[in-house]
Order: sequence, then structure tokens, then C-alpha cells
Amino acid sequence: MTIKNTIAGLPYGGAKGGIKIDPRSLSKNEIERVTRNYTTALCKKNSLGAAIDVPGPDIGTGEREMTLIKDQYQQLYGHRDLNYAGVTTGKSIHHHGIRGREESTGLGVFYSARQILNNEEQLKKLGVEPGLKDKRFIVQGFGNVGYWASKFFVEAGAILVGVAEADGSFIC
Repeated sequence: MTIKNTIAGLPYGGAKGGIKIDPRSLSKNEIERVTRNYTTALCKKNSLGAAIDVPGPDIGTGEREMTLIKDQYQQLYGHRDLNYAGVTTGKSIHHHGIRGREESTGLGVFYSARQILNNEEQLKKLGVEPGLKDKRFIVQGFGNVGYWASKFFVEAGAILVGVAEADGSFIC
């Protein structure tokens, strides 16, 4: 993440933080309370803000949680931080989110593979025909990234033959 953001000229690092909970075992109200309390704790430690640290969604979180973090931060500091809306990535469009964010990582996977598979000189050495058309692929996991990458590959003519899960199981 740090390298990707550096290449893109974004002033973000690649640190991760979070709370070890099973979000499926909590109600929406409980998740909201946990998220708001976590946000408040980060703010008390001066560890959150557009110029300090900008979290983004990862495993077990998404648009809802990022919007809650932004909302809680806004309640605490919005009156004195003009950049309050930049406190998270991945929030809803109605809360200053960015269109295309949901599919962007999968699209990046697609663009990278497409670029590699268009390098005729390298592919010739490997005995591989260039292009994505009729190439068969397996995706590991079918979350946000796997879904969108697969969608773009299939639209380009590649053939999805299965989904491998992290536990080693294989779904055809």
C-alpha cells in the first residue's frame, strides 16, 4: 500500500490497525458503537486525521464502517478541521466518497495482468500466447477484489474456472 500510494503521489502510508472482533456476531448497532468508540480512542491519541492517518476498509469492514468513522470524527473535530471529510477512504458517496472506489483494486489487478499478458517479448520466452482472450484463470477468494477482477477478466474474454478459498478449498 505504501508503494502504491507513493507511485500515485498520495500522502498515505500502508499501516493497518483494527479491533479483533467477529462482525457477524454483532448487531448493526453494536458494530456502530464499537466503531465510534474506536474512532474516539484514535482521536484521543491524535492518531487519526487527513494529515495524520487515513484508514481504509479491509477484512470485516466496508463503506458503512468508514462512513461511521468519518461521521464520528466530524462530530468531534469537524468544527475546526476543514479536511474532516478526508479522514477515511472507502466511505459512501453521500459522505464525500469517490465513485469507482469499490471496483478500483480489482480493476488494478486486471490492468496489471493485462499489461503482463501484452508483453509479447516476455511471453514468447515462456511459450504463452499474448492477450487475455480464452485464458483460463482461478481467483483466490471472491470478496470485493476477487469479484471485480474476475468480472473484468471475463469481460475481456478470459474464462473463470474456479474460486480457491484461503482454507485450501476449491469452489468450481
